[in-house]
Amino acid sequence: MTARCYGPDLARIHHAGFGAFAAAAAPGLIALLRQAGIRDGLVVELGCGTGIVARALTRAGYRVVGIDRSAAMLRIARRTAPDARFRRATLQRADLPRSRAVLAIGEPLAYVPPATLRPALLPTFRRIARALEPGGLLVFDLIVPAPRVTGVVRTWRTGPGWAVLSQAIEDRANRLLTREIVTFVGDRGRWRRRTERHVVALYTRREVVAWLRRAGFRTHTARAYGRAALLPQRLAFVARKRS
Repeated sequence: MTARCYGPDLARIHHAGFGAFAAAAAPGLIALLRQAGIRDGLVVELGCGTGIVARALTRAGYRVVGIDRSAAMLRIARRTAPDARFRRATLQRADLPRSRAVLAIGEPLAYVPPATLRPALLPTFRRIARALEPGGLLVFDLIVPAPRVTGVVRTWRTGPGWAVLSQAIEDRANRLLTREIVTFVGDRGRWRRRTERHVVALYTRREVVAWLRRAGFRTHTARAYGRAALLPQRLAFVARKRS
């Protein structure tokens, strides 16, 4: 099982079969920006994926810089949102431009890069705070630990010319969630099989709120972006940088 993250086949499947949530969440994200008085200017999207949210933001009048570590995701993003700018970088090391808002939708801040420890969010929040203008907005979501042992969760989905199977196992002791993912993509009459392993860190609401406050944010949490409800165990954080 390779440790790659969103190679070409999974990026294609994610865009075609799982992009509906990003599209549904975009109006709620734009509403949050406008409620904060942010009606224009630069928005940075961390873990931008295939550019679905970036497209909605540019159409709403924002300038957008999208950052992702998957080259395959970014190839699709440049076609999806041609008016946005995209850069390839890990979220822990990316240079963040001065901006009015930072978004990270789909728990990208919690992804654990291969051969590294679980991400330390306080330094990340401080880096984002330094890049944000006074009163700037940070919106992101994370997976929180399950209230009880959930065991192994297996799912599958199919679409035209593709299928994906995944198995998720929660390590409660180390607060990690590991997804083993197998994709099948039709290619000239044959099926190509690829595998990936994604590891995501789990964080409690209490510790995340405490880190945000230490980094200079006021925050509240939500279970949805507008009408787009988050999946179970997901929690959204809406953090405003203190002026």
